[in-house]
Amino acid sequence: MTAHGKPDSSPYNLDGSSLKLKNGQLDGMVLKTLANKEVVKLPLIASLLDNGKARITIDEERRQKGDIELRHNSIARKERYNEAAAWALTGAGLQPQKDAKLSNSNGRSEITWGPKSEYRLVLSHSPFVVEFYTGEDKQVVLNSRGFMNVEHWRPKIDKPSGDENETEPRDVQPQEDESTWWEETFNGNTDSKPRGPESVAMDISFPGYGHVYGLAEHTGSLSLKETRGGDGNHDQPYRLYNSDVFEYELDSPMTLYGSVPFMQAHRKDSTVGVFWLNGAETWVDITKDKHSTLGFGSGVVDTNTHWMSESGQLDLFVMLDATPKSLSKTFGELTGYTALPPTFGIAYHQCRWNYVSDEDVKDVDRKFDKSNIPYDVIWLDLEYTDDKKYFTWDDMTFPDPIGMEQQLEASERKLVIIIDPHIKNKAGYQVVEELKSKDLGIKNKDGNIFDGWCWPGSSHWIDAFNPAARTWWKSLFPYDKFKGTLKNVWIWNDMNEPSVFNGPEITMPKDNIHHGNWEHRDVHNINGMTFHNATYHALIERKKGEILRPFILTRSFYAGSQRSAAMWTGDNQASWGHLAASIPMILNQGVAGFPFAGADIGGFFGNPSKDLQTRWYQAGAFYPFMRAHAHIDTRRREPYLLGEPYTGIMAQAMRLRYALLPAWYTAFHEASTDGYPIVRSQYYVHPEDEKGFAIDDQLYVGSTGLLAKPVVTEGAESVEVYLADDENYFDYFDYTVYNGAGKSHHVAAPLEKIPLLMQGGHIIPRKDRPRKSSGLMKWDPYTLVLVLDKQGEAEGTLYVDDGETFEYQQGAYIHRRFKLTDGKLSSEDIGTKGAKTAAYLKTMRDVRVEKIIVVNAPSSWESKAEVPVSGGAAAELIYHAAEGKKAAWAVVRNPGVGVGTDWVVDFGAAAERNVRTEL
Repeated sequence: MTAHGKPDSSPYNLDGSSLKLKNGQLDGMVLKTLANKEVVKLPLIASLLDNGKARITIDEERRQKGDIELRHNSIARKERYNEAAAWALTGAGLQPQKDAKLSNSNGRSEITWGPKSEYRLVLSHSPFVVEFYTGEDKQVVLNSRGFMNVEHWRPKIDKPSGDENETEPRDVQPQEDESTWWEETFNGNTDSKPRGPESVAMDISFPGYGHVYGLAEHTGSLSLKETRGGDGNHDQPYRLYNSDVFEYELDSPMTLYGSVPFMQAHRKDSTVGVFWLNGAETWVDITKDKHSTLGFGSGVVDTNTHWMSESGQLDLFVMLDATPKSLSKTFGELTGYTALPPTFGIAYHQCRWNYVSDEDVKDVDRKFDKSNIPYDVIWLDLEYTDDKKYFTWDDMTFPDPIGMEQQLEASERKLVIIIDPHIKNKAGYQVVEELKSKDLGIKNKDGNIFDGWCWPGSSHWIDAFNPAARTWWKSLFPYDKFKGTLKNVWIWNDMNEPSVFNGPEITMPKDNIHHGNWEHRDVHNINGMTFHNATYHALIERKKGEILRPFILTRSFYAGSQRSAAMWTGDNQASWGHLAASIPMILNQGVAGFPFAGADIGGFFGNPSKDLQTRWYQAGAFYPFMRAHAHIDTRRREPYLLGEPYTGIMAQAMRLRYALLPAWYTAFHEASTDGYPIVRSQYYVHPEDEKGFAIDDQLYVGSTGLLAKPVVTEGAESVEVYLADDENYFDYFDYTVYNGAGKSHHVAAPLEKIPLLMQGGHIIPRKDRPRKSSGLMKWDPYTLVLVLDKQGEAEGTLYVDDGETFEYQQGAYIHRRFKLTDGKLSSEDIGTKGAKTAAYLKTMRDVRVEKIIVVNAPSSWESKAEVPVSGGAAAELIYHAAEGKKAAWAVVRNPGVGVGTDWVVDFGAAAERNVRTEL
């Protein structure tokens, strides 16, 4: 497929007489005129949806009807793949706006929709162009540069040189090399391409938008770079093709393990998004045009993008919205929100390839306790299996997995084990025998079960697109079937791109066949999601009557993966560059709607220096998913092995993570209900501040006002933290004050220090009692940290549930808003009652707030001795005056209030120190 970019001579025109609008859906026909005057019909559907969304789908009539011939006697489907929506979309946010109105004039058609008809879609008929407006503001344009292309079906005809089957007029498309149109050989693998060329493409322009984000997963800056070369730019398009890429390059547009073809464009006071719903190999080109306004300078930037997919429909969503925050929710309405994880999932995970025996696991567990370092989960890579056969244990090295799991359970700890989609092809292995006898594997192009190589050697792959295969997968996980597992065992799905060692690009041939006779080329990027989704549902049904929230880690992902898994950034390296790259990569996962993300702490390949490992733990404390992992050939690097001061510094970072788990869990709750990122970039939190649009090395934790800037440079003992707003920020540890909008501030960061600030105006919940694991913190009291803004006010929320079941869906949770205004701190219920609310509140009635810390406490409090609390009681107030650049702060100890009840602490009515009230 070649892009030509001549819109005036585009062969694509819209038949205006074909347009019909009914109940928010426009049907029509795009006509593609070939050089021989033949006309190809391309059915168009434009759906006008709620909250400023619109969907454009263009198909090919002849393929729809099956009026084509496949080459090589292929059994593949004749249609363009049309089932991506069934996997990526949830059904929410797809309600057509029945009040949409259509008007036509002078070769243009216009549709208005929205509560105030504020959204407009304008279709130019010849050539075919689609423009999206909010009011009079042009936001997104399709095919303005004439790059639209739908490779129509045609038979392969061998012609003399110079008489090729052209698809465009010669003045639009020059003679093309057809050598790869009909088949292609790569590293000894020949792709038969039975449907011939079938790619789709569209140029999408964002007028007035200088920054675009998204296209997870890649290394590089959060604000996506141009792809046509030049200083600091990429010289090739961003590629989305899930692949097993070890020791991946930094600052590269090349493909990694997962794909979310979503792009968010942002400018001051406006944000829009585009979701390209296609599971095939996809490339995205990005260029930017700078132009002047009113003849003065180059103040406006237009971002132009060009999207190309090898197969499938041309199916895309345009989202017109106002802020990054609201756009996150809108995208979440389409693809689903992050699954609320069990509490242990957001605590610290200890992993390596491989813990060599059950005694090794128990020894590591004991040494964490001996070193007073908290952790929640220990992991096993594939060496735990018998001869790399999943659902088995090596009897020599793991003779007593139950005993191992019971030791972990005594401290409320969990075990995660790896199970990949490749099943060892070995006679007598029950799992593979069932896979073959039930015909549940992915097939090769001839319709026989596909055989490839991965860790076990010769292997077959479960076809999780097949409902029968997913049902069978569930049957493998019950405790009486998967011997040696208890309820504290969870699953890691790796290698699910899929990774095939002897396949083209270390993956599966594109002409393999999935359920429904769809080719693998159509579903490649979706494949990994189907597997971890199958595992999610299998874990829910392990035991009748025991429904626990699953924890699953996936390497491969697509839009919608957030509904059932966490992800990590794959096989990184123990280098400062990879540590630095992890921050924008994880921030970009939030843009992509899949924010439960992390990177291997310490780096998977290689041996980090002690300084690097220590700094990585400090950074990892601010990953939504916090796991250390290492290659089998690396040195053991459990944090207790490094010695002082390193062990103590890493332990301090881990204890900080545990203390802040209430804040993290509340952020996860926001992600699960509204689609918001768990860690948030500068432009997301301050969408009006243009100086911050390209900043991607610092992050905010949820809505807490916590701003972290991990040290990612060797030998650095300070960082520059950019503050956008004219609000006070306070050092988390010593309350040093930083103020000044739109500039960077020097923050000292010796090795033992994490640069962490608190934005004024927030209330941060935490738990201050160190424990071995998060499960042992369940009934501990809370501390509330009030960080007062310049008006002396603060606000925050806390979400709490049992951390392991789905009973929160029936009201078994606490959701409170804490607010300090006019000198009164109040706790207000913002939850919705359900059938299990009362019972849950009863279990939590003894869980209290044990301490209130007020940062930036007013000097008028210095003479206060006590503060009245609801019900006539009083609590002691201890005031600490400001010192130098450090803010004043106050502490209220044991206010005697429950975390799940309404109450008020009246600082304004605090008793004078010389008029103490008896408790």
